[in-house]
Amino acid sequence: MKLRPNYLRSNYLAASLVLALAAAAPFAAAQDAPPLITENNVIAGTINIDFGTRTNLDTSGDLKKDSAALGAKDSYKLNLTVAKTTEYSGEVIRQPKLYSSILGRTKQDGRLYYNLNIAVMNPKDLSQKRVVGKWVGEVPLDTKSGAYDLSAGRANETPLRVAIDAVGQAQAFTDPFAGKLIGKPEKKEALGSMLYKRVVGGKEVTLQIKKADPMTFQGIELAKGPVGIYPRTTVNGRLDFDYETSNYLTDGITFNYTVNGKEINDKITGSIKWVEDANYKTNGKGYYDFNLRFNEEKNKPAQGEGAAFEGQSDEAAFFSVDNAIPCLTGTIEYVDTFKPGEETVAASKVTYKLNANKLTRQQIVNFFKLWVVAIGPTNDD
Repeated sequence: MKLRPNYLRSNYLAASLVLALAAAAPFAAAQDAPPLITENNVIAGTINIDFGTRTNLDTSGDLKKDSAALGAKDSYKLNLTVAKTTEYSGEVIRQPKLYSSILGRTKQDGRLYYNLNIAVMNPKDLSQKRVVGKWVGEVPLDTKSGAYDLSAGRANETPLRVAIDAVGQAQAFTDPFAGKLIGKPEKKEALGSMLYKRVVGGKEVTLQIKKADPMTFQGIELAKGPVGIYPRTTVNGRLDFDYETSNYLTDGITFNYTVNGKEINDKITGSIKWVEDANYKTNGKGYYDFNLRFNEEKNKPAQGEGAAFEGQSDEAAFFSVDNAIPCLTGTIEYVDTFKPGEETVAASKVTYKLNANKLTRQQIVNFFKLWVVAIGPTNDD
């Protein structure tokens, strides 16, 4: 979250890469639907996390007990490739909101700071890469409520935005993010029970969790870009965290956008299951197993597939992958490092290996943008 002597040649190459991406990835305006991608590692790369707010704690006594020290921050260093032709690299910084120990007054405002370079690769030669802009800005964070206001950075003239440079004949543009994400609140007393239903192989299965913490997306507007085939997108819905299993589940996250004059409404349902290594407490290894379905109701498989799930429990069937439906699968792997003598995670090396099954580029990029918007709550315990 740089004028050289060969400036004209560099600009020409950069413009060619942008135009090549726009030409190879999309589709003719006359087509009814974007082309579908079935490919491994459509979101791939690493995030290295340093939880400075967990290792640098307040010793002054002026702050609420167990607070991070003033100035302590969490750092998320990204190097991720999306849909093979776009790269996001840089850093997101998370600064917590801190309160005084006696009166509970705000001593430090909570913020996320984005500083990510955006590069495009030539689809015909992926070794050709050019940085075309940035994803930058800040997002105020209210730790007590868990609210992230994506447009509130405008108050400090640092709105969260995608800013693309003018390269050759490609025009510059800046597009802001907006809306609110309500993440994990500081107090967990209000956690409630939730029942989830899914039709798997023609059979309805259910899963109930007792301590569901909903992360809600309220009119989030994802900035467009980096090229024209990725439009501004509105997101609503909920992704619930189960504190007993560390799984995420959703009955629906909706994405609304327009491509070639046609309105598209996508709905994601499914699960992200936490799988912990048997020796996690010593080796810190675990992974999230993705099973997110796109437009599940519209893409129900033909009847007669129930036999594939016979003998499974409802829970096992609930997390089963069904490649007959467009979906995002694969893993996000974690290797956690703990504070000496404690179970507190001090740092994480995170590796993305997410796969697309019958998805469009827009669906892949929209999910990625939303996931990076939620980088704080999806990585915080």
